[in-house]
Amino acid sequence: MDAAFMILSVLLVWVMTPGIAVYYGGFIPAKDRTKMLLEIFLMFGVVGLLWFSVGYPLSFLGNHFGIIGDIKHAFLGGYSLTALYPNTKISNSIFILFQMMFAILTPGLFLGSIASKKSTKYIVAFVAIWSLLVYYPMVHMVWSSTGFLAKLGVLDFAGGTVIHIDAGVTALILSTFAVSKHKETDDGTHGNSFWVLLGTVLLWIGWYGFNAGSALALSAQGIQAFFTTTMAPVAAMVTYALLENHFKKQVTMNGICTGVICGLVGITPATGFVTLPASLIIGLISAAGSYFFINVLKQKWHVHDYLDIFGSHGVSGIIGSLATGLFATKAINPAVVNNGLLEGGGLKQFGLQAFAVVFAFAFIFAMNFIIVKVLKRVFKESSSKSKVDAPVHAHA
Repeated sequence: MDAAFMILSVLLVWVMTPGIAVYYGGFIPAKDRTKMLLEIFLMFGVVGLLWFSVGYPLSFLGNHFGIIGDIKHAFLGGYSLTALYPNTKISNSIFILFQMMFAILTPGLFLGSIASKKSTKYIVAFVAIWSLLVYYPMVHMVWSSTGFLAKLGVLDFAGGTVIHIDAGVTALILSTFAVSKHKETDDGTHGNSFWVLLGTVLLWIGWYGFNAGSALALSAQGIQAFFTTTMAPVAAMVTYALLENHFKKQVTMNGICTGVICGLVGITPATGFVTLPASLIIGLISAAGSYFFINVLKQKWHVHDYLDIFGSHGVSGIIGSLATGLFATKAINPAVVNNGLLEGGGLKQFGLQAFAVVFAFAFIFAMNFIIVKVLKRVFKESSSKSKVDAPVHAHA
């Protein structure tokens, strides 16, 4: 049953990559849509091959300084695919495939920030280097048993730090330093709300595999993750709708779908560690925090994140990771060593989560900044690649 559950989870996470492409496709002008769909779907090929060749070994096998693995088993040579993955009843091959879907999806989360503004060659080069220098180290540090953040006791059930803070900060760097800034004007192109809704539906369905599948078994923690993955986005949707109604006097399709995504992102690191009431609170504060950033701080700080990728994934990922330090409890998951602050465990787990957030933000920011600066010298692209940007209030 565990194997069948995990194969289903692989398929559900697979759906999320075309899902994020459809979702972003609803926010951008039609003329840019096909190129973005192509480049996000292309990640199956580019990242899939990288994962098979060196990605899995660098992420989970071997260890150097608690930061990265090694390539002793490059192309999975000499590594048993039929043996059981440690502490589970699933084979190594199923775990590798499950993690491959995460590696493919994560670039899709941030590519919307540059898909219509940079060449396909640039995007392939960036994703390949980013995978090697950013994603694989983050996976190793947080999810490998030998990673230094994992050894400290940092909790990240399904990728709040590894995936969402990672994707959000990467999008922030790309939209700030990798593309030319044009005058921010609304050209009358408001995207397609049906695409936004369809993408949200695909993502929410896929997220059940993303979160519940991270239990690696059809267990009590997996079922809890399934339940909290329902309740957090429900609370976030209503919260975002109420905020829109209060401040803008209208509730929009784009708004409630953005709320759903914020709730899903926020619950991801905590999903198998927290109670149902806690999941509702996490959904609420994730939506409220992202709404405030997207509608207030983004303009005040002149952030050029047109699809609000940092505003939704980055901000809600940070909130969810910190909230894990507030609400994680041994009563839900015996793997929790230190209960969260609001579960009677004191400051230790919250402090660990805060340290992980600050470290991850700094590491991801610095590595992406270096990659962007190097590629800027390699790719001499015209600043007129895209004359029309999506409206600055895409998710608002």
